[in-house]
Amino acid sequence: MSDRPADLPSFPWLEVVNPAVRLGHVRHALFDFDGTISVIRQGWENIMIPLMVEMICDGQPAPDGLATEVADYVDRSTGILTIEQMRWLEEAVHRYGLAKHPGTARDYKQIYNERLLYPVRQRLARAQQDGSQPIDDLLMIAGARAFLQGLASRGVALYLASGTDHVYIQEEAAALGVTGFFGGHIYGAQDDTEAYTKERIIQRIMDEHNLRGEELLVVGDGPVEIRNARSRDAVTLGVAADEERRQGLAPRKRERLLAAGVDLIVTDFLHADDLLQYLV
Repeated sequence: MSDRPADLPSFPWLEVVNPAVRLGHVRHALFDFDGTISVIRQGWENIMIPLMVEMICDGQPAPDGLATEVADYVDRSTGILTIEQMRWLEEAVHRYGLAKHPGTARDYKQIYNERLLYPVRQRLARAQQDGSQPIDDLLMIAGARAFLQGLASRGVALYLASGTDHVYIQEEAAALGVTGFFGGHIYGAQDDTEAYTKERIIQRIMDEHNLRGEELLVVGDGPVEIRNARSRDAVTLGVAADEERRQGLAPRKRERLLAAGVDLIVTDFLHADDLLQYLV
């Protein structure tokens, strides 16, 4: 099927931001993980932001504007490699000059992972012990599995990429039971190489398969993957989901997706079947 969003009916569940985007030609699809498929790490910003302020201040009073600077950086950097965020923190620690014993980006990343993994492990354990609800209803954006299944059944090749460490993405994708959708194409962060940044993965998929822009769909909730995809003219689907409810609008996510130049926005995948008929 081939169509253009400008010709589509008006849907309350789909925001068409770019009426010129070409739909109906998707052959490959790259997904972000956290906030797009999974809510296992919901609230990670509430751990990273205080951590950054703490490391910069080292027990000293926070300078005026610091909290805003940190929050703004975390917001716009959503989706990049965690080590890159920690390199920004390392630079900020030196720039402010308050810390008596500044750490390295790797030091800060280790502290961040330790703090984040505690609630992550708790959330996973509760979900696995709770036999009253499917794991989808506890730890996934609503309708995400149906959307993945629908793409796969239509012959679309699926890829998963995340700024979170590769080992954790593998574990968490397995816990959700979605590993099989990606056929070995799961790419998490590895500190010693830039090969698995979303930009590099998008470039590699398009080059190896000789794709036109409209043949690659990139799905994510952060500005990084959207900007990277738009630079190669791929179709971008932003997920502006409220992660606590696993569905419905998160206004701040929508704002940053719009700023990144997204083509289409949904708040969840509860209308997966309807969405698929226009994408593939």
